[in-house]
Amino acid sequence: MGLNIDEVNIDLEGLNIIIGQSHFIKSVEDIYEALVSSSPNIKFGVAFNEASGERLIRNDGNDSALIHKSTEIAKSIGAGHSFVILLKDAYPINVLNRLKNVMEVVNIYAATANPLKVLVYDDGSEGRGIIGVIDGKKPLGTENDSDKLKRHKLLRDIGYKR
Repeated sequence: MGLNIDEVNIDLEGLNIIIGQSHFIKSVEDIYEALVSSSPNIKFGVAFNEASGERLIRNDGNDSALIHKSTEIAKSIGAGHSFVILLKDAYPINVLNRLKNVMEVVNIYAATANPLKVLVYDDGSEGRGIIGVIDGKKPLGTENDSDKLKRHKLLRDIGYKR
């Protein structure tokens, strides 16, 4: 049996995405509650690939377009017990700690606005699993003093440091 790895390319079109793994159908509602209580302006869609029973893509959110798109991405990944969250008007930094505290969340594979590739192993039968992600592009070098100043300024300009 050969190694069958699919590369699922995800184009975010200005959105942020979080991809993870959880272990129970209750995940959808608990992730919804963690997200909606994290920021008053957050818009999101969440989709969860059920791994047993009916094996449906469960979804929820407060923005119909993001619910639809997260469901399509979850379908293209097709790995059991994986979830996809799309965010608008919020960033992963605003919600990651809350998500990590959701009892069902096992792993967070990616939290990004970069072009993303999800590497999925397909066992050739009924199982698929995320084995990793490619988030953005390779580094081109190491920051110098000028780059450090730019980084410090950016963080202050966007309000994450003072």
